Amino acid sequence: MTAPEPVPELTVRTLTPAEHLAFLDSPTGHHRSVSFLQTPAWGAVKSEWRHESLGWFGPTGGLVGAGLVLYRQAPVVRRSLAYLPEGPVIDWAADDLARWLTPMADHLRRAGAFAVRMGPPVVLRRWSAAQVKEGIAAPQVTRLGDLPPLERSAEGARVVAQLDRLGWLPQAVEDGFAAGQPQYNFWVPLTGADGPLTEQQVLAGMNQLWRRNIKKAEKAGVVVTAGTRADLPAFHALYVHTAERDHFTPRPLGYFQTMHDALSAEDPGRFTLFLAHHEGDLVAATIAIRVGEHAWYSYGASSTDKREVRGSNAVQWAMIRAAMAAGARVYDLRGITETLAADDPHVGLIQFKVGTGGQAVEYAGEWDLPLNRLLYRAFDLYLKRRG
Repeated sequence: MTAPEPVPELTVRTLTPAEHLAFLDSPTGHHRSVSFLQTPAWGAVKSEWRHESLGWFGPTGGLVGAGLVLYRQAPVVRRSLAYLPEGPVIDWAADDLARWLTPMADHLRRAGAFAVRMGPPVVLRRWSAAQVKEGIAAPQVTRLGDLPPLERSAEGARVVAQLDRLGWLPQAVEDGFAAGQPQYNFWVPLTGADGPLTEQQVLAGMNQLWRRNIKKAEKAGVVVTAGTRADLPAFHALYVHTAERDHFTPRPLGYFQTMHDALSAEDPGRFTLFLAHHEGDLVAATIAIRVGEHAWYSYGASSTDKREVRGSNAVQWAMIRAAMAAGARVYDLRGITETLAADDPHVGLIQFKVGTGGQAVEYAGEWDLPLNRLLYRAFDLYLKRRG
């Protein structure tokens, strides 16, 4: 019996932002699951982190993978946590992930990282909106995991098994949300077995309340338009109002201006501000982001006054229609909790998103690789004490 051919090694080196973006836009590099958090522009948005674009090169020198790394320096020591949110963009279906991840870890160690954190863009399980709705109504069901999934991903299971064997550590999800990016998201598929869905088909997938509210907003005269950078202060004022009402800490206006500038410079269709007005009053506003065939609802705000005109439903429907017109295959409403208990404070958010008729999606979550175990344990202890 002949020995198997050795697998050619991959090498990792720094890319320029232009090289990184060209890879994501190329037929080789374009994946439907590329997150906006893995675009070069996102490094400019996260200005409090040092950032670097990484490239994976094959034996013939061709670029075969890419990733955005954010470096956060730890207190006291001059070493950093290297973070790849919802990335990197590599062949996650590979049977030997060590071939991809080992040279990345070596590069990041040389760059001064004491640990690596990443979020593989790999789906583990999916549940239909009907299943989630039934789970919320069932007293014995308290978490998504209590429900049999609509689909289990064999590829996702292989990724998790390989990461575990390679010494990566899964990060705990507390109170339904991960410490970094959400592990559970809610998607509205915009394509079916026969190709792109029509607006009528997407509407038919929504529950009766959502369809009624969209019609109610239209009859009330709610008008949704795409805003410009000059409209960001109006969005931010409504966003701060929403934060006070819903008890969360708002981001400053400058953050959204930086996001607009960085993402729009990279691609004019990357960032869109949507504004819903009723008789001249701003009743809802949202930020949508799109990379190729994936569109996200990123931030939202709504007025406490005039809630009866259903501006929030109107602006969501406008974003979905815009995503469809741009050729997106998925409209992503971002994070939900895993908890389905009726008395959970997050269940209202889940019910709002479930009304769109989409799917709850579980990702593989975020994983850490300690490169210096002493510093990693100290950093972990610092975070637990701070939290």
